[in-house]
Amino acid sequence: MTDSSVWTVLFVADIVGKPGLEITERLLPGLKEKHSPDLIIANGENAANGKGITDSIASKFFELGINVITGGNHIWENAEIYKLWQKNYRILRPANFPAANPGRGYILFDLPDGGKAAVINLQGRTFMTSIDCPFRVADEILHRIRPHVGFVVVDFHAEATAEKIALGWYLDGRVSAMIGTHTHVPTADERILPAGTAYITDVGMTGPFDSVIGMKKEPAIKRFTRQVPMRFETATDDNHLCGLLVRISKATSKATSIERLRVS
Repeated sequence: MTDSSVWTVLFVADIVGKPGLEITERLLPGLKEKHSPDLIIANGENAANGKGITDSIASKFFELGINVITGGNHIWENAEIYKLWQKNYRILRPANFPAANPGRGYILFDLPDGGKAAVINLQGRTFMTSIDCPFRVADEILHRIRPHVGFVVVDFHAEATAEKIALGWYLDGRVSAMIGTHTHVPTADERILPAGTAYITDVGMTGPFDSVIGMKKEPAIKRFTRQVPMRFETATDDNHLCGLLVRISKATSKATSIERLRVS
């Protein structure tokens, strides 16, 4: 039975290539039926053969019931994204890229019960591109949107665990969930922070685990052993859907539960 006192958010971890799409197609309907989410978010920056996203893939995601697609450093790597951003506000890119860039970094989404949720996409700077400060940009967005939304979910696409943990503490009590993405390796530290923010350092990957973070093993090993560029291809085997379920109190906007998912 659905609990009317909470909102349920389902986050699907970074969907990698065709294998990630196929397992999402197969498993998402059952997850929807079982958990009745009010909002489904998926990171889609690796959906097109490991880098970027296309119009047809984004359309398939929306047909499956995914409400918002978040991105990261690879979201720019398929030229179709620029046209997509002109027509679909539900595909995000990190908000802390310089403001002159196209695309949106956050969205206010209408919930089935008439409320509103905010989804904010941010990117880290440690071991990544030196873009605008995610902490300050988060402050600016929250100041702008806070009176208008019931809850806020942040996808923080970052390399360093310390940077993710720091932002989690920084936003504790000001957002309902802060979900780390990018490394494709799920962490076992899901928890609710003291002021009510659901937190995980990295939610993992949806796609082939017989791989090196979604890519075929052999070129990745050669790159590390030979130290020269290699052409990467999406792997195909041992597919899993990783994700996160967060339930949020409608009375307080604080998380009441967090559950890490890995299904196949």
